[in-house]
Amino acid sequence: MYTVVMLAAPHRADLTDAAVTTLKSRWDGGHALWLSYGVAAEFPVADMPSDFDAISADWRAAGRDLAIVPVAGRRKALLLADMDSTMIEQECLDELAAVAGFGDRVAAITARAMNGELDFETSLVERVALLEGLPETVIGDVLTSRITLAPGGRTLVATMRAQGAWSVLVSGGFTDFTGPVAQRIGFDEQRANVLIGQDGRLTGRVGLPILGREAKVQALDEVTAARGLTAADVIAVGDGANDLGMLHRAGLGVALHAKPVVAAQAPVRIDHGDLTALLYLQGYGDDEFVRV
Repeated sequence: MYTVVMLAAPHRADLTDAAVTTLKSRWDGGHALWLSYGVAAEFPVADMPSDFDAISADWRAAGRDLAIVPVAGRRKALLLADMDSTMIEQECLDELAAVAGFGDRVAAITARAMNGELDFETSLVERVALLEGLPETVIGDVLTSRITLAPGGRTLVATMRAQGAWSVLVSGGFTDFTGPVAQRIGFDEQRANVLIGQDGRLTGRVGLPILGREAKVQALDEVTAARGLTAADVIAVGDGANDLGMLHRAGLGVALHAKPVVAAQAPVRIDHGDLTALLYLQGYGDDEFVRV
């Protein structure tokens, strides 16, 4: 058994009864349930629809998201989340580079790395080298003036934690950012790379080993083992090529507003909704949301 989940962007809330009914009839679905009127609805189906990919593409083109998830084990006990362009709306390294005067150059490298065109570890070393000599105080300035939380993130984490789930922020970025961001959002723990400083300035080096694609999978395996869970108990979310390993390893992997190569390969893609979409995918109704 599967559950079809239909989603609209919360700020538009334009999912209609007609759209739900039409799709339910097409796929011979069971009773439809509104999780949040205008935003999220679901119905069960016995089998994976053969035309799911084509129909979901039509839904995306119309500004809505469509997903199908197994009924069994739907609610997850561990959230594993990327930070940059996922839990926050920016790429921290790009913002630091902008202050250093290399913004466009670094942003172009970041975009290629996140789309899988460049080796992540090599490109990270190259980008960090450009920050040499930047005062470490700039990190705090960037956090305060340039970094904003992605919509729905605090509600996602608070709601899952209220149900006993554990939450981990795992980033190819830097602990100088993941620490404060994890605290603001409410994560239980965080993992990231370390920017090396000396005498109050960045050295242009990053601590080794670099946390990249394989390290994110390793983090998933380590946290599940420590908590007596399995990969099936995990919902993972990210947007870049270095997230694909954990998205495929997790019981439910979600590409959120992801780069094209990632969206094309991820088990589930959300192009229009915000982070609360991960709650609807797990069957939470908005009456269960913990809003902070």
